[in-house]
Amino acid sequence: MNKQFLEYFRCPANYVDFRLNGELQPHAGFFLFGPELTVYGRVSSGRTSPESSAPLEDVLPAARVEKSACLIPFDPDEVVENLRFERYNGAMSAVRRSLRETLSRKAYYAIRPFLPTTVRKHVQRMALRGWNRASFPAWPIDQTVDRLFDRMMACAIRANSGQPIPFIWFWPDGYSSCATMTHDVETAEGRDFCTTLMDLDDAFSIKASFQVIPEVRYEVSDEFLRTLRDRGFEINVHDFNHDGDLFRDREEFLRRVARINDYGRKFRSAGYRSGVLYRNLDWYEFFDCSYDMSVPNVGHLDPQRGGCCTTKPYFIGKILEIPVVATQDYTLFNILRQYSMDLWEQQIDLILEQNGLISFIVHPDYLLDKRARDIYSALLARLAQLRQESKMWIPLPREVNDWWRSRNEMRIIKEGTGWRVEGPQKNRARIAFARLEANRVVYTFDSEYQPREFPSFAAMQPSPPA
Repeated sequence: MNKQFLEYFRCPANYVDFRLNGELQPHAGFFLFGPELTVYGRVSSGRTSPESSAPLEDVLPAARVEKSACLIPFDPDEVVENLRFERYNGAMSAVRRSLRETLSRKAYYAIRPFLPTTVRKHVQRMALRGWNRASFPAWPIDQTVDRLFDRMMACAIRANSGQPIPFIWFWPDGYSSCATMTHDVETAEGRDFCTTLMDLDDAFSIKASFQVIPEVRYEVSDEFLRTLRDRGFEINVHDFNHDGDLFRDREEFLRRVARINDYGRKFRSAGYRSGVLYRNLDWYEFFDCSYDMSVPNVGHLDPQRGGCCTTKPYFIGKILEIPVVATQDYTLFNILRQYSMDLWEQQIDLILEQNGLISFIVHPDYLLDKRARDIYSALLARLAQLRQESKMWIPLPREVNDWWRSRNEMRIIKEGTGWRVEGPQKNRARIAFARLEANRVVYTFDSEYQPREFPSFAAMQPSPPA
């Protein structure tokens, strides 16, 4: 019950003791854990619902503190995995489809390369009708996992007599948050525009990763890859041939994934992203990559619905998942018909509040239009401003992967009256403290603290953390 919490915060294990307050019921469903925090799993008391839009029971009153333990009516490890791995009602598997849906999708992807954007966007809008009626995950950013961990941290603080709990801060060198830029190259025109796009990124000192389709779509020359690499950009494998069929059949998937892994070695890629964000996380063990970038935070506007409900990286077996958090440029411009920064600004602000990661997919193929290019330039300017004013970290995805893996091996150790960090990259780690202020969890790097009285856990209805 404590595993996911400890991996998320990297705090001393002796501060954390979550226990079930009864036997779990057999069937999973949606329920609340405090105001406006919808989660999915089994409970030991109360009722769950198969639909997130139904009136949901709040099980927070059933939780309590006994001595130094937090007794709660669900298994947090189970609930967190249900969300991160999209094991909840409303998520849609890429491999469980009716014959009609499969044939329709296959026909669409057969003609997709020949459809101009002006036609394709109308087809996709029709397919996505009603997306805004989906109640879970939350639009435009879902941070359910992160808010759940904050709410659990409030429990742990109360179980430790209100004392602050030290943990290893999420980002290196005390950065407040993180942003990554990625470019999926879908066509020959997009490939040929990559040099101009690199110039634009470099104008704001922001490096990006380019995801390259290895077969069918366009030629991938050694010179093209060398140009990207020599300029300090990253190269990753993007699907196999982007036909939408990677996860349709297991035998075909195994044949293709072997080729994908070969291309990863050829391209010297550490990461991978599936075409159209199609995914089957149960098959990820066959990928020979260090990290993946195929799971959306909230997938209402993607062909495969779902979403991992977090803005922090997490592990899928041996692979680190760096979720896709921001709305894609194609979706913004062609599905939502917004040529403005408004939605991206809203998403950035929500990420900053939770000290999370916001990852962008911006295609060179859709920046050929000057109007779209101007919006992207405004985005780069905004990120550069946040790097300066809010200490936002803007690394390559491989740097996020390296850091998160190092952090996962770090330990925080008591040393006299203070603390120190042991593990790889420990010189970049910062020790933070979680404490309660007016029933809200706040994070600081200041170790000074004056104990105060707090309400009992069972009586508290916590507000979302600052």
